[in-house]
Amino acid sequence: MTRSGSRNWHEIESPDELALAVQRVGSGGSMAGWQLQDVDLGSQEAALLALDPAGALVLGGTMSAALEEHLRTGGALVFPDLPHVPFDPWRPHLYTPEELFAGLEEGGYPGTLDALVYGWSRRSHRGRLADQLAMAIHDASVDDALEERLRGRRVVGLMGGHAVTRTDEVYAAAARLAHRLAAGGLTVATGGGPGAMEAANLGARLGDSPPEVLDAALAEVSAVPSYSPDVGAWARSGLAAVTGHDDRPDSGRSVGIPTWHYGHEPPNVFATSTAKYFRNAIREDVLLEKCRDGIVYLPGAAGTVQEVFQAACTNYYAPAEDVAPMVFVGEHHWTQVLPVWPLLRALADGRPMARSVVLVDDPADAASVLLG
Repeated sequence: MTRSGSRNWHEIESPDELALAVQRVGSGGSMAGWQLQDVDLGSQEAALLALDPAGALVLGGTMSAALEEHLRTGGALVFPDLPHVPFDPWRPHLYTPEELFAGLEEGGYPGTLDALVYGWSRRSHRGRLADQLAMAIHDASVDDALEERLRGRRVVGLMGGHAVTRTDEVYAAAARLAHRLAAGGLTVATGGGPGAMEAANLGARLGDSPPEVLDAALAEVSAVPSYSPDVGAWARSGLAAVTGHDDRPDSGRSVGIPTWHYGHEPPNVFATSTAKYFRNAIREDVLLEKCRDGIVYLPGAAGTVQEVFQAACTNYYAPAEDVAPMVFVGEHHWTQVLPVWPLLRALADGRPMARSVVLVDDPADAASVLLG
């Protein structure tokens, strides 16, 4: 929600930003063009009561009844918080692993925010407007936060199977590939789940560290190969491998885009920022749309194949300058196990996308294609 019509909104997403805005306009000033998203207004209530609220947009947040009345009657458009949901629909920022897994030590994975929200989504009434509205507002807010997070960045995607364990060589290969991409300045986006996605987020997160640091982290997490049967042990081992180590700084170039539609698969803890959605169709479209600098496809199954042809459709109709590279790793997998490659080449024949569809066996070659 960064723009509405031709108005340039002044986005206010924290109490500090609110204090600066109040100071800037002074007593009796105008709030026209202010967009306050999920902000506690209590600390500035006296000052806000002295301002003209006409033309302001207030999305959620907390305020007294007197301040809400002042805003509404003065011409501000006020959208209230939605009660009785275990998440913040108006959140202005992406999730962090620490936020999604808060409560892990006290109550195990079932007590975390991620598990509680998934449980709510399973129990909610899809035909009930209040629940639909809460999910839609949440996903729109995440959309906006992701746009802000990735603005000005070169983003590549890394897709692959969720069933790959931390002891599999494919896992290590995915992590090393993402590490090289992030070290080259690219931001790596994944579906945010376990398996190859988790490996890629780990490699990208450690993109500012030398390869031997990544190797040490890979050795540590291999002690808990999978999130099954114990999500808690899997998450704790992952967090321990990347937090509290001076030699393992977070590059900030690791992004996960998962969904509660597949909430039985937990989000991985290695994405610096996580854009988690309720609606899978929106999430899939957003994930592929953001990876405009290319996508690598590691061996995967139905979900990966869906992402292949969804991206291929976009490339098929795109002008030459907008075609995003599609790099497939694993000749045997993509020509024999799941023979996507022959169909894709036939689809690309004679189109601008033809030169941007590449098949390699060595993940290092995939990195060379995207880094140039």
